[in-house]
Amino acid sequence: MKKIKIFTGILLVSGLVGLCGCGMQRPYLLTVGEGFVEPVGFHDATPTFSWKLPEDVKKQTAYQIEVTKAGSALWDSGWVESDQSAGVHYGGEPLASRDRLKWRVRFRDEKGRTSNWSKPAYLELGLLSAKDWKAKWIQPGQKSEPNQEPIAYLRRQFEAKQNIETARLYVTARGMFELRLNGNRVGNDHFANGWTSYHNRLDTLTYDVTCQLQAGNNTLLAMLGKGWYAGRLGWNNQTGIYGNDPELLLQLEIAYADGSVETIMSDENWQATWQGPILSSGIYNGESYDARKPISGWKPVTANADLGDARLTPKPFTPVRETETLTVKEITEPEPGRFVFDLGQNMVGWARVKIPVKRNETVTIRFAEMLNKDGTLYTANYRSAKSTDTYTAAATSIIEWEPHFTFHGFRYVELSGLPANARPQKDWVTGVVLHSDLRKIGKFESSHVKLNQLQSNIVWGQRGNFVDIPTDCPQRDERMGWTGDAQVFCSTSMFNYDCHAFWKSWLGSMRDDQLPDGRIPHVIPEAVKWAGSPGWMDAAAIIPWEVYVRTGDMEVLTENFEMMEKLVGWYRSQSTDGLIRQIKAFGDWLQPYSGKREGDTPVALIGTAYYAHSVRLLATCAGVLKRDEDAKRYTAEADLVKQAFAKHYFDSDGKLRNAPQTQTGYLLAIAFDLIPPEMQKNSAAHLVRLVHDADNHLRTGFLGTPYIVGILDRMGYADLAFEVLFKESYPSWFYSINQGATTMWERWNSYSHEDGFGDAGMNSFNHYAYGAIGRWMYERIAGLAPDPANPGYKHFFIRPLIARQLDWTYAELETPYGKASSGWRKKNGKIEMYIVVPPNTTATIEFPNGRKSEMVTAGTYHYRLEQKK
Repeated sequence: MKKIKIFTGILLVSGLVGLCGCGMQRPYLLTVGEGFVEPVGFHDATPTFSWKLPEDVKKQTAYQIEVTKAGSALWDSGWVESDQSAGVHYGGEPLASRDRLKWRVRFRDEKGRTSNWSKPAYLELGLLSAKDWKAKWIQPGQKSEPNQEPIAYLRRQFEAKQNIETARLYVTARGMFELRLNGNRVGNDHFANGWTSYHNRLDTLTYDVTCQLQAGNNTLLAMLGKGWYAGRLGWNNQTGIYGNDPELLLQLEIAYADGSVETIMSDENWQATWQGPILSSGIYNGESYDARKPISGWKPVTANADLGDARLTPKPFTPVRETETLTVKEITEPEPGRFVFDLGQNMVGWARVKIPVKRNETVTIRFAEMLNKDGTLYTANYRSAKSTDTYTAAATSIIEWEPHFTFHGFRYVELSGLPANARPQKDWVTGVVLHSDLRKIGKFESSHVKLNQLQSNIVWGQRGNFVDIPTDCPQRDERMGWTGDAQVFCSTSMFNYDCHAFWKSWLGSMRDDQLPDGRIPHVIPEAVKWAGSPGWMDAAAIIPWEVYVRTGDMEVLTENFEMMEKLVGWYRSQSTDGLIRQIKAFGDWLQPYSGKREGDTPVALIGTAYYAHSVRLLATCAGVLKRDEDAKRYTAEADLVKQAFAKHYFDSDGKLRNAPQTQTGYLLAIAFDLIPPEMQKNSAAHLVRLVHDADNHLRTGFLGTPYIVGILDRMGYADLAFEVLFKESYPSWFYSINQGATTMWERWNSYSHEDGFGDAGMNSFNHYAYGAIGRWMYERIAGLAPDPANPGYKHFFIRPLIARQLDWTYAELETPYGKASSGWRKKNGKIEMYIVVPPNTTATIEFPNGRKSEMVTAGTYHYRLEQKK
């Protein structure tokens, strides 16, 4: 493959992908569903198929898919005249649990050429319903101590015959599980089976353990942590929100060469104990491990054949896994015997230690995101989360150890309790980065060091908070799926990582937990009984739309349409003539002030604005789904709310009334198109005045911040938008970078060199909400933007915005059709643009110097433009 270096930080790639050795074209990267590559334990009996085309193909004109099962034809689409190469629905006989399919595809291009068949790809379904489960729920016969977080050990010894052909292990838990088969770990997942609305849905996992089984004696060992299900959850020290003790459901199906099948399942034949080296392991407090205590005290389990009311479904996205390790940059000893290891990056996961230990003595491992001025750990912002691991040694030796059912948010690791003569080395501590194992698909770079650091902070904030669900923070006694944070960050997240399946799964829990009156809880899954704040519960409408725009997946709209309707119905029930007049809400959360309190954006204004926005999205979704009568009805409702909002909150000059003058008030009105077009120009001028009054700083919180630079840009104030983005003083994105941030912070001033730490009661140093600025960076600075009318980047826009603060920028994205990229640079008084449009797509290029726009097909493009005066 040929690489052409264009300029620092930008590589354009030319050459052909997807060619076989004979030079003939073939499709490549075959996936099913939401981007799964040859999954084992797939969740959907009606899969969709996707593939990518070689780079020399402009357009597909037809395709043919063949699906076989056990060597027999199952479905042949025949030649279908279509350019669709993403999300093609399976059209054969219904599929069943355990089905293993082989499929391939070929296509015709715009020149009439027929490709070779793709290499075959495979798909294996998991257990799709409770009827497929013969196993029983099991747990230790003795209950654990209340408010404690011990680990349950369960084991089963069995014999397997000779000539094992395949073996599949299906498993789930009420709690977290880790399995070992014949002493070797099963899979590489952590915190399985994850966090869902447990009373409604339990995700199951499937493992191919064919190579781990042996003819003769075998031992299955399961460790169960209480986790989110039965452990401590939330800042009120609650335990057992879903249940009191963890339970295991497991089914091992062994197929032999002679055609027979043997099933080993969780039932009365297992033994269990609470006695072992892991004394406790919980999400907030950490893990205590005593190597002197072997697993002992085995007793019969308690088994329950009643599988319960929750749906048992294969996990529909990738679990949490180790994705990277970080090495220590520096070691200090701020207090005698307490050694602090700096990993150089705020991260989420745990510390893997390789350290000397002394018999019967305990090493304590503590964590922090920041240090006090004296170099000791700053942990006040963890609140009641102890976030501490301990290891008690059975012998004097060198040990390697890491925990099991806990995770920490940290940059610094403190070791104490080491042998007196120990001289710490950097390789004693390794940072193990854990998060949902999503595929990285986006990249953004620029000529500005701090803008690049901002992008790094956004990505690390996403990684640290995508731990099976989108959490607000990963370190304190919270770590919950706050809906407001999620909805403002969703579009940014989908550029950086393939979050398609991740968001669809979380929306499933949202549907499960929606209240009967239509409100959405503030956190999903609903670990806290608290609901009804505008901007938070609107995640039910905003996230499905954003996922659809970026993937083209209509199913995400179909699945969530009723949820959106119920939400809008609740807004309607609270309104009078289209206005929300009284409501309890968070408002524009953590809005900064300039020493004096300028006034908050009224929650009633925010409520009416989000009512209008959600019903407008609902109407748009109805149109996409061809629910024409619904589209008309909801469009009329959206227009009614819009008119009421404009009449009540804006005068004829476009100035806010009946509310304080706030940036967010203007931003929501313009962003959601709630005031007439002829009024928006004046409203934008009032917004600009407020920005100037703040010395070109933002004065926005969680709800206003995602819109400020985009609205300034849209309304003709692009230079001011860049001024706000590139500000270095408080409050601004670069301000935290100047204080040493390596992730996004919860507050604009969570810490400063001058004033120290902010309010420890609400002071996370890993909080992705303000990372929502990423969307504008990718879609306007680099200029790579989706087209809602042609979702999934089937058609997209290249519309870069040239900034005086930058010499060049570059963004690339692995779209459903292939890699798209947009880069520009200033050179010799001109603007050079470099664009890649993937096969089977088109793009509209809107030039930054006013040149007439162009629509282009797949290919690589280079333009040299005069700079706009």
